[in-house]
Amino acid sequence: MPIITVENLHKRYGDKVAVADVSFSVEQGEIFGIVGRNGAGKTTTVECVAGLRTPTSGKIKVAADLKQQVGVQLQDCSLPDKLRVGEALDLYASFYANPVSPAALLEEVGLDPRQAFAKLSGGQRQRLSIALALVGNPTIAILDELTTGLDPQARRETWGLIERIKERGVTVLLVTHFMEEVERLCDRVAIISDGAVLAVDTPAGLIARAGSSDRVIFRTSGSVAKLSTLPEVTSVVVEGDLVTVTGDANVLHAVVLTLPAGQVSELRSERTTLDDAFLSLTGHSAT
Repeated sequence: MPIITVENLHKRYGDKVAVADVSFSVEQGEIFGIVGRNGAGKTTTVECVAGLRTPTSGKIKVAADLKQQVGVQLQDCSLPDKLRVGEALDLYASFYANPVSPAALLEEVGLDPRQAFAKLSGGQRQRLSIALALVGNPTIAILDELTTGLDPQARRETWGLIERIKERGVTVLLVTHFMEEVERLCDRVAIISDGAVLAVDTPAGLIARAGSSDRVIFRTSGSVAKLSTLPEVTSVVVEGDLVTVTGDANVLHAVVLTLPAGQVSELRSERTTLDDAFLSLTGHSAT
């Protein structure tokens, strides 16, 4: 049985439709991603799942006690400037019947309990926000845009933390618009556009829907006519001295064997990404 089931969720604010038709299910122990552009309806959807908003229509089933077994990290973590990290964790732990040790949790996320909230960096505030979501020892963690605004190193440190959360058996509902984050973390993902779900699949499955293919890009002053005859090649596009060759998984090897090394420069290979799949399905990029 899924731990979360959403069926035909609809949320309206007056004349504005925030969520038009969203359905998906989340299996216990997985990291399930919800991706889409800003304004697509992602946050409204998970706030309805968390019980923070009431749907206009539709059904939501969560196989857990929302107050005791669901931890939520919203987009903005705001606490009194002088409140210390340890005090915040102790306060939140007091809300739950079976909390984890605040001291152990702070050690895991790498925060000093004596630090005041006002002194925390962006990455530290995000780690504190995650810790506050986990201190109740939840079955489900809902994390909304947890790495927005972080530098690359802080983002990767946060990804490692989420992977450790999953190892503890926590089901994670992750809202994001970073495709690299989805590919790294998510078992499955729902793509939302204009308040509706366009597809639910694994990251690899979504990429396959976009027509998975490899690209070889290079510069040359020589002829590339032979490349179009190769069975590994599906297309050759020439723009001045820049050549883009698309084909199957062996296209790079075929290009290298066919063209003399002295005629090729700046060669690189690319594969279809989740960004490409998102663009194919929605008609626009995720950012």
